[in-house]
Amino acid sequence: MNKNSSVVIKPARNISGSVRLPGDKSISHRYAMLGAIAQGTTKLENYSTGADCASTLKCLKTLGANWRKTGAGIEIEGADLKLQPPNSPLDCGNSGSTMRMMSGILAGQDFTSKLIGDESLSRRPMSRIIMPLEMMGTKIVAADGGRPPLRVTGGPLKAISYDTPVPSAQVKTSLLFAGLYASGETMIRESVRTRDHGETALRAFGAVVDQQGNQSSIRGGQHLQAIEAEIPGDLSSAAFFLCAASLFPGSQLIVDSLLLNPTRARLLDVLMGMGVGISITQLEEKHGELVGRAQVNGKALTGAVISGAHTAELIDEIPVLAAIAPYTTSGIEIRDARELRVKESDRIAAVATNLRAMGASVEEFEDGMKIPGGQQLHGAELDSFGDHRIAMAFAVAALRASGETQINGSDAAVISYPAFYETLEGILER
Repeated sequence: MNKNSSVVIKPARNISGSVRLPGDKSISHRYAMLGAIAQGTTKLENYSTGADCASTLKCLKTLGANWRKTGAGIEIEGADLKLQPPNSPLDCGNSGSTMRMMSGILAGQDFTSKLIGDESLSRRPMSRIIMPLEMMGTKIVAADGGRPPLRVTGGPLKAISYDTPVPSAQVKTSLLFAGLYASGETMIRESVRTRDHGETALRAFGAVVDQQGNQSSIRGGQHLQAIEAEIPGDLSSAAFFLCAASLFPGSQLIVDSLLLNPTRARLLDVLMGMGVGISITQLEEKHGELVGRAQVNGKALTGAVISGAHTAELIDEIPVLAAIAPYTTSGIEIRDARELRVKESDRIAAVATNLRAMGASVEEFEDGMKIPGGQQLHGAELDSFGDHRIAMAFAVAALRASGETQINGSDAAVISYPAFYETLEGILER
């Protein structure tokens, strides 16, 4: 990632066309990790092109998992639960998903691993996985404040019953992965139900996982079987294009082969509640995940209040919703989003800073922000803060601004979507 990169976004007149997105990041991470510990060869088409998912593959190779590229996909040779001791640190790059979920698998291995990350990842909290994994019998040594690097010493694990202090799909998945190696039944309860890709992926690989409301459990000693799968388009990446189309009444955009998992699709509900026309067709189930085509017809945007359980469901999409809030009629208020303070950047502060630079009024809270509607933004020089979602969110906001907008650190987009700017340019009418 080039910190000195920049991109200039010019205003657009409309959005029209179709996009087909790289594979969903959340599913790509989980399928790759499970493929590495399954029996047989897992074949994955449309694996995510993002740098985060490449970090997962890099770590798996360091752990002795053989994989190779096959056109638009990859093949992974499974090791039937047992990986090899690494001869160098596991570099997770910018990927908190890699570090947190991989730690669950490493907890069950009979060796010590060191997980490192870049400057941004090294500031992110890992105590939320350290505490429960140590309860299961793992030894983890971390830097001050429970931050990376992590030294994970695995071994025999015992099942636990655990209530997550902060709802997190990554933490839940990490503990379910560790539960494969534990004696007994591991149970995780959340105050708010988070995305269920971990449970769905485990089932796709043949594991029995029980879900009841906000509770998920898995019994140890199960072996996984390799799969062949095409990973659906990334819904979090689609959010930027859906919101871009929402800015222009009369726009028409089609997103094909899109992930529509109910625990991830809250964005569609919010946009429709704000007046956007969205229709779903060609809906089908693939390995437990819903996939379909979304067609967007732009209309005048009203506003929204995002709080409580909806905030957890929209945590990755909040930056782009906040970025387009000034263009709505009644604005957007976001609450219960303190988690955004400890992402790749402080996303609440980053959004507020960039919106103000574009001339918007923003009221910032510790757990969110309130952005009035009916505002006209102007072009400005902005910062991505090294955060892929901030870079892409403000590329969208710039489309309706008066004048050109320069986004510094624009290459942050490679973390999740290297071809983002080219794809966006391809659907713009000027």
